[in-house]
Amino acid sequence: MRPLLTFSARLLFVTTVLAGCQSAGTPPIAATPAAAGQASTATASSAAALPTTPATPAPRVSYQEWLRGLRTEALGQGIRPQTFDRAFASVKLSDRVVELDQAQPEFTRQPWQYLDSMVSDARVQQGRQKMQENAALLQRITQRTGVPAEILVAHWGAESDYGRGTGSFSVLDALTTLAYEGRRASYFRTELLAALRILDSGDIAPDRMSGSWAGAMGQTQFMPTVFLKNALDEDGDGRRDIWGSLPDVFASTAKFVQGNGWRAGERWGEEVRLPAGFPYDQAEYNITKPLAEWRSLGVRPLNGGELAGDGNAAVLVLGGHTGPAFLVRENFRTIMRYNPSTSYALAVALLADRLSGRPGVQGNWPRNELALSRDERIELQQRLASIGMDPGAQDGIVGANTRNAVRRFQQSIGTVPDGFATKSLLERLRRSSNPVQAAG
Repeated sequence: MRPLLTFSARLLFVTTVLAGCQSAGTPPIAATPAAAGQASTATASSAAALPTTPATPAPRVSYQEWLRGLRTEALGQGIRPQTFDRAFASVKLSDRVVELDQAQPEFTRQPWQYLDSMVSDARVQQGRQKMQENAALLQRITQRTGVPAEILVAHWGAESDYGRGTGSFSVLDALTTLAYEGRRASYFRTELLAALRILDSGDIAPDRMSGSWAGAMGQTQFMPTVFLKNALDEDGDGRRDIWGSLPDVFASTAKFVQGNGWRAGERWGEEVRLPAGFPYDQAEYNITKPLAEWRSLGVRPLNGGELAGDGNAAVLVLGGHTGPAFLVRENFRTIMRYNPSTSYALAVALLADRLSGRPGVQGNWPRNELALSRDERIELQQRLASIGMDPGAQDGIVGANTRNAVRRFQQSIGTVPDGFATKSLLERLRRSSNPVQAAG
């Protein structure tokens, strides 16, 4: 941790600011709702995804000069001077936050390993107990918003393990550090100013505003801008408390989910059976078709019969053509607006299903397939690019562009084009610099 500003230094800072309050501040920055990760239940927020493209760092100024500019901007937005000064009376720049922000995370879990953790029997059992304990409250909020109780509790379980892992960082320390010297300073400056508005409203005291290293707060991990748009005082005590009040937690989460487009009375989707000869190049989150078209392609519910309802849907095969398949509808996309990860959204959806008494995944995952390391994923992308398969950025992130490049390679060698990046596929790419030789 960096040392605290001393009292005399703080006094000098305030005096200097008051003397120079006519200087121009930084213009306000538009809020960017977004989330960070799926590595654990108390990561940087799932209710606010971090920008994926680092901004160009601003010219370096001293911390004191930067803080003077921030104070000018905050007061220009209507934040009271006493709120700002109280908040920054004990703020520390955190080396640990910088380290986490600059780290290249190494995710080496397969989707089923992530789901095993997020939708464990213990979490299901605990969630059902929580639903019973809060049944009347959840029913009231569901009736008002149309968001099912099991979806609210599933988000709660996925984000903080039902309130047990909300993050131990000071949100002010984290956001100040990231706004001053992080790779996405503009984004975090906006979040820091939003956090100051929360303090100014009296919803929480600075010493209680704890969260993740990236500033995600409370039992369902809202970033400050998300809090300002969605937090509610459900218990009527005059404060929007997503840290300690379950009525406020559930009502605020329901408002956020509802605002993201939740369709009352519809499910997120379901596990399905795909026919022989299914066009796996169409199994991608961003390829949506009317349900009638999926029916014509032979997609069926696991228990037989026909797909019910109408509207559009997509097919997901996160474990390739030998694993389970899921038909995901608009409410699945709503879950992804909480955290833009298909694995996260599927975890919340499946946890909600199990909380409501539905079975878990029925199909068999290809558990013999080991996950590619980050270096291997980058190598895969580089080798695909070298043979003209265009995987997009060679960054170790296997997104839609890389999966489509894998599909093109799979088609070129006569295998099922399911887009599943495996170690055996990488080995085939290693054996040759062109698909014809790699097929041999």
